[in-house]
Amino acid sequence: MNPMSRRFWLATATTSVLAACAGPAVNPVEQAGRFPPIVFVHGNGDSAALWTTTLWRYESEGWPRDRLLAVDLPDPLARDDDTVAQPGRSSTAEAAAALAAEVDALLQRTGAHKVVLVGNSRGGYAIRNYVQNFGGAAKVHKVVLGGTPNHGVWANAKFRPNNEFNGAGPFLTGLNAPKGANGDEVTPGVEWMTIRSDHNDKYAQPDGVWIGARGTPTNVGFDGPALKGATNIVLPGRDHRETSFHPQSFARSFEFITGHAPTHTTITPEAHPVLDGRINDATNHAIVGATMQIYAVDPATGARRGAALLNKTVAGDGRWGPFEASNDAFYEFVIEAPGYAVTHVYRSPFPRSSKIVHFRPEHLADADKDAAALLLLTRPRGYFGVPRDHIVFDGISPPPGVPTGVAGVSTSKLKLHSGAGRTVVASFDSGPLHERLAGTAWPAAGNHVVVLELND
Repeated sequence: MNPMSRRFWLATATTSVLAACAGPAVNPVEQAGRFPPIVFVHGNGDSAALWTTTLWRYESEGWPRDRLLAVDLPDPLARDDDTVAQPGRSSTAEAAAALAAEVDALLQRTGAHKVVLVGNSRGGYAIRNYVQNFGGAAKVHKVVLGGTPNHGVWANAKFRPNNEFNGAGPFLTGLNAPKGANGDEVTPGVEWMTIRSDHNDKYAQPDGVWIGARGTPTNVGFDGPALKGATNIVLPGRDHRETSFHPQSFARSFEFITGHAPTHTTITPEAHPVLDGRINDATNHAIVGATMQIYAVDPATGARRGAALLNKTVAGDGRWGPFEASNDAFYEFVIEAPGYAVTHVYRSPFPRSSKIVHFRPEHLADADKDAAALLLLTRPRGYFGVPRDHIVFDGISPPPGVPTGVAGVSTSKLKLHSGAGRTVVASFDSGPLHERLAGTAWPAAGNHVVVLELND
C-alpha cells in the first residue's frame, strides 16, 4: 500500500469508528473521510474527456484518483422534443437514470454513503433531475452546477415548448417549482452552488443571437444559471464552458466542497503518466475496429520523431491504451476508422495520468474536399473570446470563424488551398492560460483532417 493510500485508509477507518460512536448525525463528508467521492457530469454532446484537467487539479490537491469519476453519458445530445424518441439523442429521464446508475456503482465501490456531483451545462439538468425525481436526494451531499441554463436558454411557451432548454417548458418549470418554506428552486437536504459568467455565457443572453434568432428576446437574463436557495457565484469574463473547466471554477468548487481554498490551481506533474481513453462516435459509443497510432513530435514543427510509439486496433470497449507517456513530450494521435477521415490530433504534453483521453474522429465534408489541407483549432474546455483572448492560427488573428464579442465558438476551421505537408502553428493566450501547438498539414486529397487540440 502506497503512503497516500495508507493515509486515506487510516482516515476512512478512523472516521468509520467515530461515525459508529456518534450515531446518524455524522456529516456525510466526514463519513467519507477528507475526500468524498465526486462524480463529474459533462454537458450537451460532450464526453468525460472535458474533465481531464479538473481531475488533475483535484489529484494535485491529494484527492485519491479512485474517488474521482467523470462519466460518459450515452447519447449525450438532448432531444429536440423531450417527449419524442430521437435516434442518437437522450431524454431528460434517460440522462438522469444513467447518472443514477453511475452514482450507485461508485457508492458500492467506495463504501461511501453520499457523493458530490459536479455538472457542466446540460449535465446540471441530469443532476437536478436525479436529485429531485430519481432518489438522488438521499445519496448526494453537495452539488456544483457550472453554466447550467437553469432558467432555460430561452423561455417561450410557444417556441419548441417540449425542449428541455425552454425555461417555460414542463421540464424546467417542474425543476424550478418553489420548494420549502422559502420557496427555493433547489431540492432541500442537499447543498447547492451555481457558477455563472457575468455576461459572457452564450446560453445566458437576453438576445436570441446564439439560438439563431438575432433581435428576438429570449426572456432569459445573464443570471439565468443562478438558483434561489443556492450559493450563486459569478466569475467575471468567463465563458459558458469555463464556468466549469477554468482554474477559477476549480478553486471555487473545491472550496465549496471542502470548506477551504486549494493550495494552488496548477497541476502537479507525475514522473511517468499513463494515458488511456476511448475512440468514440458522437453518441459516446465505441467505434469497434478503429486504430490508434501515437507519435512523439517536434514541438516547434509537429514533425514526427521516429516510429510509432503505439499501434493498436481497439476492441469492443473502444479503449486505445494504455500508453506510458513522457510528461514533457508533444504527441500526434492518428485515428483511422471506417466512414471517417484519417484524423491527426496534435496535443501538448500530458502532465498526469488519465483514463479519459477520448477521441472522436472527424469527417471530411464535401464542401471541404477542394482544400489542399483542412485543419481545425479546437478548445474543448472553453470558447474563443475576442478581444479577451489572443489567438493566432497559421498567422491569422483572430482565426477564421471566431467573431468579436461574446465567447461562443470553440473551433476554428482553416482550409489551405496550397501548401499541404507544411507546418501549421497555433497559439492561445488568455490570462494565465498559454499554449502553442504545431502540426503537419496532411493532404485532404488523402482523406486527412488535422486537429490542433488545446489542453487548457
